Amino acid sequence: MPETGFTEGLHEERHRDGSLRARGPVVDGRPHGYWEWFRLDGTRLRSGNFDRGRQVGEWTTYDRAGAPYRATVMG
Repeated sequence: MPETGFTEGLHEERHRDGSLRARGPVVDGRPHGYWEWFRLDGTRLRSGNFDRGRQVGEWTTYDRAGAPYRATVMG
């Protein structure tokens, strides 16, 4: 699998206003381990795990109040 160009270690992405959009670890240039995405208001939007760039296990989508809304199992 080709590298994504992410820098090793903890990766963070920001919304235009500077608030946190996403964060998670990067190994060998790919997302690896637990990642989270956030809305502009700071509530969690989605979370789940990567195995060297591939989504695996249960991924959770959260409603606007931050409560789990839907779970999807990835291969």
